[in-house]
Amino acid sequence: MELKSNGIIGQSASLAGVFKILGKVAPTDSTVLVTGESGTGKELLVRALHAASPRADRPFVPVNCGAIPESLAESELFGYERGAFTGANREGKPGLFEVAHEGTIFLDEVGELSLATQTKLLRVLQEKEITRVGGSKPIPIDVRVIAATNRDLQKCVTEGAFREDLYYRLSVFPVWVPPLRERKLDIPKLAASVIEELNQTYEHKK
Repeated sequence: MELKSNGIIGQSASLAGVFKILGKVAPTDSTVLVTGESGTGKELLVRALHAASPRADRPFVPVNCGAIPESLAESELFGYERGAFTGANREGKPGLFEVAHEGTIFLDEVGELSLATQTKLLRVLQEKEITRVGGSKPIPIDVRVIAATNRDLQKCVTEGAFREDLYYRLSVFPVWVPPLRERKLDIPKLAASVIEELNQTYEHKK
């Protein structure tokens, strides 16, 4: 399948280079780590990557790792069994990895995860199975993992804030997205797109 723009606007050489790289990895099941500053369009690129993969007709599950409280991270990602903790759903609940089975899970802002959750995530990536909170039976999963962050994870590893082994597990295929200031050729097209969108929204002809 061809990697399509998926709403990404630009014609600069640097952006074309990112598309070329993603086009090579899209047909595979390789884990991809997308890095770049906030606002560079990392999620749009990840969605385009999923849409160009053999898993395109399967679930795409985005997870904002920075928005999950540490106390809930394990149950949100890996699910929980009935009665696992006070306030738990009576029937238990599948985690986001289960929801993404046979599809793609997108771990956005993965650098925000605590070291304890990183350890559990590493085991899932290694064993390709999850165990729900309060459960004892491993559940096999078939999920492609794509992660993204605006942090310098190598620096985080040096500072002890991110596990080195997890970093290498996630960065099997690293992709860096350049900021707009490094692809100024894209600014006129972006501006024209914004104007067109606003004209349609407010029925103007500016």
